Amino acid sequence: MSEEKSLNFLEEIVEEDLAAGKHGGRVLTRFPPEPNGYLHIGHAKSICLNFGLAQRYGGKTNLRFDDTNPVKEDVEYVDSIKEDVKWLGFDWAQELYASDYFDKLYEFALTLIKKGLAYVDDSTAEEIAAQKGTPTEPGTGNEYRNRSIEENLQLFADMKAGKYPDGAKVLRAKLDLASSNMHLRDPLMYRIKHAHHHRTGDAWCIYPMYDFAHGQSDAIEEITHSICTVEFIPHRPLYEWFIEQLELFPSKQYEFARLNLNYTVMSKRKLLQLVTEGHVEGWDDPRMPTISGLRRRGYTPASIREFCERIGVAKRENMIDVGLLEFCIREDLNKKAWRRMAVLDPVKLVIDNYPEGKTEYFSGENNPEAEDGDGSREFPFGREIWIEREDFMEVPAKKYFRLSIGGMVRLKNAYIIKGESVVKDAEGNITEIHCSYLPESKSGNDTSGLTVKGTIHWVSVEHAKTAEVRLYDRLFQVEDPSNEDGDFKDYINPNSLHIISPAYIEPDLANAIAGVPVQFMRKGYFVLDKDSTVDKLVFNRTVTLKDGWVKK
Repeated sequence: MSEEKSLNFLEEIVEEDLAAGKHGGRVLTRFPPEPNGYLHIGHAKSICLNFGLAQRYGGKTNLRFDDTNPVKEDVEYVDSIKEDVKWLGFDWAQELYASDYFDKLYEFALTLIKKGLAYVDDSTAEEIAAQKGTPTEPGTGNEYRNRSIEENLQLFADMKAGKYPDGAKVLRAKLDLASSNMHLRDPLMYRIKHAHHHRTGDAWCIYPMYDFAHGQSDAIEEITHSICTVEFIPHRPLYEWFIEQLELFPSKQYEFARLNLNYTVMSKRKLLQLVTEGHVEGWDDPRMPTISGLRRRGYTPASIREFCERIGVAKRENMIDVGLLEFCIREDLNKKAWRRMAVLDPVKLVIDNYPEGKTEYFSGENNPEAEDGDGSREFPFGREIWIEREDFMEVPAKKYFRLSIGGMVRLKNAYIIKGESVVKDAEGNITEIHCSYLPESKSGNDTSGLTVKGTIHWVSVEHAKTAEVRLYDRLFQVEDPSNEDGDFKDYINPNSLHIISPAYIEPDLANAIAGVPVQFMRKGYFVLDKDSTVDKLVFNRTVTLKDGWVKK
């Protein structure tokens, strides 16, 4: 009997709440992204956690867009986020927006003003920052803190009516300027922004701050478990204070460690820089840690869900090795990807004793790892074939079991051949290899009695199709570029993309389908890119067959 998997701390909390009959036995979580960029692998962890937790306990999850900053948000990001969540395999109960609650949030603000718990402040951002004090020194109040309730109500109404320019006034909560928690030192609730909102248009020129909008949105939706990353721990007392003062549904916030992945950056601001400054092709560049980038590179939803499951849920942050993510995609694709032959660094091989003009067909399993081999396909063979340049060595090194002069090797699913001679150009580079074959050594019907140690892949010169192949590597040369001296972009890996054109591929690959993975034998897992056309096939390498990364 297999040992039952132990619960993580969030599952323990949910089970305790259910056992106590809390919230009527309901579990309702939410995934609340701000639509100001594309989701990355860190968000994937949060998605898997929020949706997965609700699924496990028969609950539901809302998708709520935290669209309270119209300057940075866009419908493009909303659409991409919805696509990413669906692609990962999750469905939300309701699609909601913080902007759905702008009227209610305004009413909540009025309630706090009337209770003497909020005031309009005319100070500049710099003055407010100075008045907040430091972690070791208390903040200091200003003259605006003592405004009357009536004056605050009028000024806040005037802010809403658009009477003041951006930055002229803010609404602040009235808490404790001496609190050891800086977030409780009269935090901002509203700021003036005369900006067009992607949903509400120009109806509003004041917008709520995250700390005021988030907890109240949770309470309005009656979220039972509001799961955030650990940087929001200091925000939790304020989250609870607003809910308590407004006498709303008692949503509770819980925090888990966010995902930090090495050899990349996870900050939306930094990812945006990479895009806008042209260091990558776009948000879905296959080198980016975005979900759309991973999808374009050939990662599968199952591999990302498995990765999130393996790293688990913890309270303390740590750096996760990208090698684990690569392990998960290899494990998944090994079971799914059809095997095909492609030669990326070609040199021509001529079989001197094979009849000129003859073509014969061999067959091979689509996936030998599948229980039934997943069917098979045929591929042509002729007198001239392409092989990898690295699969031939004129004078073989010790333990070199591929083709050499006088050495023998098997051509995958075909014949045993023996190296005979080479043709070189003026610079001494090999341009053609000549060999002989053993007719009696045909795969599946070998009567030669010979055993060879090496097997190499190949493609018929006459029948080969051509393709552009993009080999992707890690975007940064160091494990934690954000933690290094200077600009993080100084550590971009100049060899993160290597383009091969033309590569020679077996004819069947001309029928490759976008998003369907394929293994180029001995070379790695690949997927057809969106840049492909009928006249030009483009393949992205998802991952190598083995982890070949060496820390420099």
